[in-house]
Amino acid sequence: MTENAPQQHTDLPNAWNPADEEADLYQRWVDAGYFTADASSDKPPFTIVLPPPNVTGSLHMGHALNHTVMDALTRRRRMQGYEVLWLPGMDHAGIATQNVVERQLANEGLSRHDLGRERFVERVWEWKAEYGGKILDQMRRLGDGVDWSRERFTMDETLSRAVQTMFKKLYDDDLIYRAERIINWCPRCHTALSDIEVEHSDDDGELVSIRYGEGDNAIVVATTRAETMLGDTAVAVHPEDKRYAHLIGTEVELPLTGRRIPIVADEHVDPAFGTGAVKVTPAHDPNDFEIGRRHNLPMLSIMDERAAITAHGPFEGMDRFEARPAVVAALREQGRIVAEKRPYVHAVGHCSRCDTVVEPRLSLQWWVNVEPLARAAGDAVRDGRTQVHPPELAKRYFDWVDNMHDWTISRQLWWGHRIPVWYGPDGETVCVGPDEQPPSGEGWYQDPDVLDTWFSSGLWPFSTMGWPENSADLAKFYPTSVLSTGYDILFFWVARMMMFGVYAMDEVQPFDHIYLHGLIRDASGKKMSKSRGNVIDPLDWMDRFGADATRFTLARGANPGSDMALAEEWAAGSRNFCTKLWNATRFAIMNGATVATPLPAVEDLTEADRWILGRLSTVVSEVDELLEDFQFAKATNALYHFTWDELCDWYLELAKVQFSGDRAEGTRAVLGHALDTVLRLLHPFIPFVTERLWTTLTGGESLVVAQWPGVAALPAADPAANARITDVQKLVTEIRRFRSDQGLKPGQRVTTRLSGPGFAELAGHEEAIRALARLGDPGDDFAATASIEVALAGGAATVEVDTSGTIDVAAERKRLQKDLAVAEKELKQTEGKLGNQAFLDKAPADVVDKIRGRRDTAAADIERITARLDSLPA
Repeated sequence: MTENAPQQHTDLPNAWNPADEEADLYQRWVDAGYFTADASSDKPPFTIVLPPPNVTGSLHMGHALNHTVMDALTRRRRMQGYEVLWLPGMDHAGIATQNVVERQLANEGLSRHDLGRERFVERVWEWKAEYGGKILDQMRRLGDGVDWSRERFTMDETLSRAVQTMFKKLYDDDLIYRAERIINWCPRCHTALSDIEVEHSDDDGELVSIRYGEGDNAIVVATTRAETMLGDTAVAVHPEDKRYAHLIGTEVELPLTGRRIPIVADEHVDPAFGTGAVKVTPAHDPNDFEIGRRHNLPMLSIMDERAAITAHGPFEGMDRFEARPAVVAALREQGRIVAEKRPYVHAVGHCSRCDTVVEPRLSLQWWVNVEPLARAAGDAVRDGRTQVHPPELAKRYFDWVDNMHDWTISRQLWWGHRIPVWYGPDGETVCVGPDEQPPSGEGWYQDPDVLDTWFSSGLWPFSTMGWPENSADLAKFYPTSVLSTGYDILFFWVARMMMFGVYAMDEVQPFDHIYLHGLIRDASGKKMSKSRGNVIDPLDWMDRFGADATRFTLARGANPGSDMALAEEWAAGSRNFCTKLWNATRFAIMNGATVATPLPAVEDLTEADRWILGRLSTVVSEVDELLEDFQFAKATNALYHFTWDELCDWYLELAKVQFSGDRAEGTRAVLGHALDTVLRLLHPFIPFVTERLWTTLTGGESLVVAQWPGVAALPAADPAANARITDVQKLVTEIRRFRSDQGLKPGQRVTTRLSGPGFAELAGHEEAIRALARLGDPGDDFAATASIEVALAGGAATVEVDTSGTIDVAAERKRLQKDLAVAEKELKQTEGKLGNQAFLDKAPADVVDKIRGRRDTAAADIERITARLDSLPA
């Protein structure tokens, strides 16, 4: 602390301890109602609806990234004077939740069928009340500024009403229909799956080539799923494949079955793959299904819902994986196996909930006719109503919405929104809206299926605000301002919300902006997975480093559309940044930094003051521009380097010198206002530590409702002051390096003479230069033992030091000789490699360049150390 600086009382402890402060700060914000939106406000609205996490879920690093982004967006807009609604809630997560409760029942020796549908659903609600929603408490730990008074759940009464309304509307507009199609089927969960519920992995299997027919009419097909040949209804070849031209239109006997099947020509077949002939099983393969439709082929289902073989002689009742080798063995016995390849690695779909291999299966399901909906969703982005960030991902969006297949929306579950369709005894079908009475009487029954979870979450942007009622929230806060989510669910969720929003809300898009962030990967860039053991738990990071450090680490890696690699040392670095900010602000407050005193007029500011305020003005503009473009990584990096490198490492040190001068009060005001601005800028990313520091520094109510900083109150950048302070920084940095080369300890003062035209330009900063570089004044008998020249904008500055009596010459000589030996060894090794022509011929160019660099560094070190040894007294 500077001797003449006034000491000011502060209630800030010596160190920032997140565990002691974060929970209390968050509860104070909630109790104050800062996050509660007012639909009657005349402020401009800013709305984000939280992508609803599963009721079974817990906070993972992907959530933490997305929530950090959304919290930063909403906190900044609130400070800018918007009426902000960040609406939270959860998804009922049909399959995941039903599986959890079924496992719980299994531990009791029961199944859902033992309870019956009604009691089972009650049991799920009981589970939700006791165990569900753990992630909501974890969101509080992260600091999410959501409006808890508007928390929603997709199975709430109002949202269920919206789901039934939407189904009825689509049904009446002929956009929903029931049909038999190929779907993803989970034999364990006994339900259809959406594409996002299927995870593909490269699994070991077998590729078996089978000969159908005899002699010249024989044809060979290859398959990884031999058991499905029992359901083949054709063999397909390409119409221009001359090898099979004579067979097109003929029939061949299907082995093991005695059935005769046609050989058809279809352009889907790739003649260059395998034998150029493919077996066609329309009921168990999506591509085969389309071939079957084109050629009007029978569609034979050969497996039941458990994926067991049905009605095929000796294979009946076998599980598909049991039937596979049995079918191959039977074919081999008949001499039908032409070739077998094991292992054969191929992509296999697994149920994301239970990891069971998914079975493509022909099934009677409810479907949405997506073509008109998808076209309208695409138009909303094409005409600019919704903007995608980064823009290059808009092409991927168009690729999906312009080529979307009809969407199967029925699920064979008990937990979820029941399909509002009743069937009558004479084949009647009646769709019932929320205000209509379902038909009753003998023989009437409701469809047993529930809707795909993505159906209800597709309504989330407007169902959460009261639709289909014309609510005050809907009028004020729809369309929402930003959707922030990972690019990996752009198709599965974002496209569905766009389709439903534009359809239900009279062509008004659900979002003005779609911000797509990347995926979280480990430090090596690998995808995180439990099997790899490289998953990082954000709750663990918050325990060890604090919520602010966790958030800041994620924000610094959040480049639009790009994946992010994470490592623990980066979280530790963010914690160090919070500590640096804490220590600097605490020191400033204790030394009288204040916002109570207005900034002095520009002419009364020192060059250091004008420099830091000008830089601050530039940073405010830069951060604003970057955040408007969703460039979170660049914005936080700009704040990090300004705060650490310029404000804390340079201005704070320059201010210490100025505290004892005649402009001390102005300096305290400048430091106070600079910290005030920086804490406001950082608050959206690190809300807890900034809140604690800012309220202590300013006495203000809360940063949550403080005004976002602008440049109007700050002086513009001063080029002359910038140039001068840049020269001060360069000179001090070179002197510090010079001191180190001379063997001086960092805190050790050494008598020094400064001279030259470059230094003359900085004469007004001599006190600061000497303080920052730990330089003593030269006496009358000053005798330099070493010197350097530093090139500055104003000319050269000469630095002469007298190290006599300040260092242990014998110890310094010993240290330098040791360093010299290391450098000479490095030079010898690198020159040896560079002199080896065989090595030069084989080594990559970048490796050779690195060795040349090491050689040049070693040579420079030898020259420097030798010069230093020569300068030491004998």
